[in-house]
Amino acid sequence: MAKISVLGAGSWGTALSVLLNNNGHEVRLWSRFQEEVDTLKQTRELISKLPGVHIPENIDLTADVKNCVETAEVIVLAVPSPYVRGTAELMAPYVKDEQIIVNVAKGIEEKTLMTMTDIISEEIPAAGVYVLSGPSHAEEVGRGIPTTCVISGPKRETAEYLQGIFMSPVFRVYTTPDTLGVELGGSLKNVIALAAGTADGLGYGDNTKAALITRGIAEIARLGTKMGAHMETFYGLSGMGDLIVTCASVHSRNRKAGYLMGKGYTMQQAMNEVKMVVEGVYSAKAAKSLAEKYDVEMPIIMEVNKVLFEDKSAADAVRDLMVRDKKVETPMLPW
Repeated sequence: MAKISVLGAGSWGTALSVLLNNNGHEVRLWSRFQEEVDTLKQTRELISKLPGVHIPENIDLTADVKNCVETAEVIVLAVPSPYVRGTAELMAPYVKDEQIIVNVAKGIEEKTLMTMTDIISEEIPAAGVYVLSGPSHAEEVGRGIPTTCVISGPKRETAEYLQGIFMSPVFRVYTTPDTLGVELGGSLKNVIALAAGTADGLGYGDNTKAALITRGIAEIARLGTKMGAHMETFYGLSGMGDLIVTCASVHSRNRKAGYLMGKGYTMQQAMNEVKMVVEGVYSAKAAKSLAEKYDVEMPIIMEVNKVLFEDKSAADAVRDLMVRDKKVETPMLPW
């Protein structure tokens, strides 16, 4: 049994707390807001985001970040990506040397183009920082529906230790040394999911979605390998696996936001309607900047940015993708 503190009482943090508690660990679940903690103590349910998922009585709900960090053997950082740096700053004074932090947020910081594990390592250099990612909607994990993820970080032994902590009959975990690839796949797929949702909102079909998923992973892999990640990672759970579920699932906030934009909503109206952080919107500008920095062609990413930030119509964006110059799908192969 491990002492685990989960920081972030949103849908993902709550679902992982239930999973880890069911695995036999001692779990604390932290929210920055005392009012939210009081409500959760009363209802033992995150009614707005995870209705029907009971928070067991032996999960300690708290707003005391100092106690959460100082008593934990493992810290799971489960706040949305825009709040990772601020939460890491809040935690930093209480983190011990080599304390294990597992990031489960997916995103790239717009101003610095840093991944989440890089941000945490910068704010808390004493910690050992790992990432858990993959096709894993909280709504299903919280209900015990079989799910598979991947964990990565600097030390193989620690990754395998964490693998054992999270593993259960309904939650299978693999390991990989390619932390950069895991993080890029997890963050950039959200931008492609916005495009897939937009296509749904426009009334396009399965052919369109399949094209966006396939060409989307090609864009992500082109950028990732240029940055030093490994191609194999993008065809695994944190790449293609996460991309498929985020583009297709009714639980996907990124797909839903895109769907609403396809129906004519503005970006802000869509985000307001979803009522949760739409991380693809935050990652889109960063993805565009990375494409420009590394001189990588990413036409879907570029069109998503135009729809989000330049008032381009979604229908025009799809048309412009379709009428681009003729290309070879596999330029690395000889005839």
